Amino acid sequence: MSLFAVVAAFLIQARLPAAWRPNVPATPDHTAGLAFPLVGAFVVSRRPRLVVGWLMCAGGFAAAISVATAMLMFHAAGAGSLDAAGVLRIVSTTAWALGGGTLAMLVPLLSPDGRLPSPRWRVHLVVSTVVFATLAFLLAVRPKPPPAALPRPTVIPNPLKIEALAPVHAQLYEAAYLAMEVCVVVALLALVTRFRRGDPATRRQIAWPLVAFAIYIVFLLLGDDYWAPAVVWTGLIPVAVMASVLRYRLFGIDTVISRAFVAAGLIAAVSGVYFGVGAVSSLLVAEYHQVAGLAAALFSGAFFQPMRRALQRAVDRLMYGPVGDPRLLAERLTHEVRRADPAEALGVVVEVVRDGLAVDGAAVRVTGGLSVQSGDTGPAPREISLVWHGEPVGHLFIGRPGARRFAAAHDERVIATLLPYVADVAHATRMAADLQRSRERILAAREEERRRLRRDLHDGLGQTLGAMAMTINIARISIKRAPGTADDLLKDLHSGMEAVTGDIRELVYGLRPPALDDLGLAEAVRQLAEATLATIGEAGTAVEVTVDGELGDLPAAVEVAAYRITQEAVTNVRRHAGASTVRIALVREAAQFVVGVEDDGVGLRPDGRAGVGTSSMRERAAELGGSCVITSRRGGGTLVEARLPTTAILAEPGRDQVAPGSSGQGRVVSARD
Repeated sequence: MSLFAVVAAFLIQARLPAAWRPNVPATPDHTAGLAFPLVGAFVVSRRPRLVVGWLMCAGGFAAAISVATAMLMFHAAGAGSLDAAGVLRIVSTTAWALGGGTLAMLVPLLSPDGRLPSPRWRVHLVVSTVVFATLAFLLAVRPKPPPAALPRPTVIPNPLKIEALAPVHAQLYEAAYLAMEVCVVVALLALVTRFRRGDPATRRQIAWPLVAFAIYIVFLLLGDDYWAPAVVWTGLIPVAVMASVLRYRLFGIDTVISRAFVAAGLIAAVSGVYFGVGAVSSLLVAEYHQVAGLAAALFSGAFFQPMRRALQRAVDRLMYGPVGDPRLLAERLTHEVRRADPAEALGVVVEVVRDGLAVDGAAVRVTGGLSVQSGDTGPAPREISLVWHGEPVGHLFIGRPGARRFAAAHDERVIATLLPYVADVAHATRMAADLQRSRERILAAREEERRRLRRDLHDGLGQTLGAMAMTINIARISIKRAPGTADDLLKDLHSGMEAVTGDIRELVYGLRPPALDDLGLAEAVRQLAEATLATIGEAGTAVEVTVDGELGDLPAAVEVAAYRITQEAVTNVRRHAGASTVRIALVREAAQFVVGVEDDGVGLRPDGRAGVGTSSMRERAAELGGSCVITSRRGGGTLVEARLPTTAILAEPGRDQVAPGSSGQGRVVSARD
């Protein structure tokens, strides 16, 4: 209905005689009649219980009726129906007062939740209603003005005129109009009050209608000379109110305000510099006006970028406090992390994030158990995943927001800027913690190995050697008086020495398999596989060992790991696979050594779980920074592939000779049990 009324008003206006045509093609009432009902209907459809949407519809409809009846009034007056024009004038002015009071006073007073800021604002509601009613009354009872007072061919008669008010009517109307402007400004202060008392989300919600109404009031106070921008801006007010009341459709109002302030400041500053330098230059070099213009342009260009940065910092500080620009926060974070001790870097990051977001607390929990917290994150903090090059490394927890304007939009920019830095520090902290744990495990393993050797040497080998020494002393005493007894003692001593030799061999074998030094890795692996698989089946299992590359200068740690991994893999084949063929590949590449054990057995069970042997293979590979993967082969069987790095592990000094049986390229050693 409002849309048809405004369109009809434009059509009627286009056919009016020139003498009765309005001075301006459109007024803010035209825009209000178009925009407010449409947007208000959308708000009502989304939130039907919200009174603001209904007020927008009612106020916009009254504005549309006002402009439609005004055009009908001019049309009737141009056609000579002055009495009908007088009646239409009363309807138009009454609708204008009703629509203006609803849209300019009630909507900002009740936005965004449909309630007054406090009960004290009821007084302003009553006063504003009286003021707008007084305006409507004064327009309705206007006495007959003198013919020269209006730029029309004739005066439209007023059936409700009160001629007694003729001496004071103009003064009363001016006073009522001024009171109306005051009421509109006070209604805007209601939004300011909500803004100051609200939390960050509420402030950001109110910012849209606050800015929209404030700019409109500026146009209103400036008068009719600024009707064109007022007409355009009126169409933005209902959109701003919609963005406010529909809280989950908010946009970056702080960005709009920030850029507007910066742009306005730049225009004013650069214009001032340009005209100032131009004026001074023209005075100094009056004959060369081109030089004056060039100098002004150069000074303005040189002044532009520093001024822009200064204005941006000032606006950010005004809107967000001292933390302002997220890029400055990133620079601060980088500087603080460089200065901090590596163990305290994560704590510095949490402090900067908390300060940048202006929240009650922030925390970072790194994958693996390490956690650092600053302040109180509350019972339900916001959780954000930290991802470093596609790898999850932890989580960032953000507590309740503190008191700051536009915190929501600003926080998203801060999070987007600082999150990569936080993920980098979390990853570095995680790696440092893993390295420390690795060092602790190595130290613990070394001490445990020393304890084992001490126990074996002291409790086993030491006691055996002590008993052998006593046997030797007894044999020396008995050799003359009882040669037979001495002979028996020496036989026992011989048996004991064989046992000691076996114990020493076991100790040495526990440190490093002797076959690696005696035979080389390839031959030691072949003999190990043959001995382990000799009991499978009636005819045994075929073992094929393939060597590709030079193995003589492999680091000792890599040799032992490869041997033990092969031992575990072949043992699993003997116990579980039921294979007829086992292929072992030892491949030396540029930066790593690859061990592959492949069989044609039953393969992995779908419901099988990793045992001690499987875990042992993976741990041995991981200790050297490598990997061990166990998969099923196509057509049946299992493949164990371990990749052990060689570049980061120093080879033992003096190992410049090729061990027996380990030289050659692409050599194949086959055996049949």
